[in-house]
Amino acid sequence: MKLHYREMGEGRPLIILHGLFGFSDNWQTHGKKLAEYFHVILVDLRNHGHSDWSDEITYQLMADDVFELCQELKLDEVHLIGHSMGGKVAMQFAQDHEELLEKLVIVDIGFKEYPMHHEHILAGIHAVDLPNITARRQAEEQMSEFIDNMGIKQFLLKNLYWKEKGKLAWRMNVDVLERDMPNILAAIPLDEVSVPTLFIRGALSNYILDEDFESIEERFIDVDMKTIEDAGHWVHAEQADEFLNMLLAFCLR
Repeated sequence: MKLHYREMGEGRPLIILHGLFGFSDNWQTHGKKLAEYFHVILVDLRNHGHSDWSDEITYQLMADDVFELCQELKLDEVHLIGHSMGGKVAMQFAQDHEELLEKLVIVDIGFKEYPMHHEHILAGIHAVDLPNITARRQAEEQMSEFIDNMGIKQFLLKNLYWKEKGKLAWRMNVDVLERDMPNILAAIPLDEVSVPTLFIRGALSNYILDEDFESIEERFIDVDMKTIEDAGHWVHAEQADEFLNMLLAFCLR
């Protein structure tokens, strides 16, 4: 599948893959700063953002989509960054196309299987009565019954757009994402990856636990593990300056 993407900057290619329910817009602020050093490519994965919808979503398919983009843009020696679901896509890509990568950065996700934990988010999405609302404010009010966190609500509401005058719609393919959540939460079967890799986790997040370090270090031969204090799963947004400094220190060395 041909993916929608945004480009900025010049130099060595750096691809950023967003997480579940996100899209390239979530990384624009970071992308502009990284574009001072790299040719930054912000990607919308399938069933997200401005990319096409598909009835299938697996990590193999998403990694294949990224490979197609690399071929289209004639990219190699790529710096690949992935957050959450995008991190698993990046790990699958590294498994399949290690020869194309210069550096790999995985943000707050492991390759293991995760239990279902998106029930309140899906309930908040389904609470939005799209046929009968005429303003984003109404969508936020309806979502608030299930989601308290303002940051998460704002993150999700970025997906709303005016499909036509007076009619809002989701950019993300909610039905397929919900149906195939087991695939999204599934483990990535990995052999050894020799690409220099940085894992960044938030200290307040439970996505990468201390006991996960050993299994990660067994699969990633050349790996750094970093933790950012006072940050949860959206570590790049919650501690943006520290995250960018850590990222650049790794990518530019």
